[in-house]
Amino acid sequence: MNKHYTYTDAFNELQAIVSDIERGDISIDDLSEKVTRATLLIGVCKAKLTATEEEVNAILAGLAPDGEPGASGGGQEAVGEEAPADEEE
Repeated sequence: MNKHYTYTDAFNELQAIVSDIERGDISIDDLSEKVTRATLLIGVCKAKLTATEEEVNAILAGLAPDGEPGASGGGQEAVGEEAPADEEE
């Protein structure tokens, strides 16, 4: 199938298939076809989620200057919070 699915369309169709299976609304004759379709939709959703994660990570990596600690988005201080003072006395 060459149709380009949105995540929402694929997820909604997948939910409908799962609901039909749970309610027993799918005949044994159609079950294999529906499971095959669900497998395709799961692949679409997984690919969309992976692509979105990669895009978001690239955007976040571009926000911090190169070489600065926390450039990978792992900063632990919130904006406006001070770092704890050294406890040497």
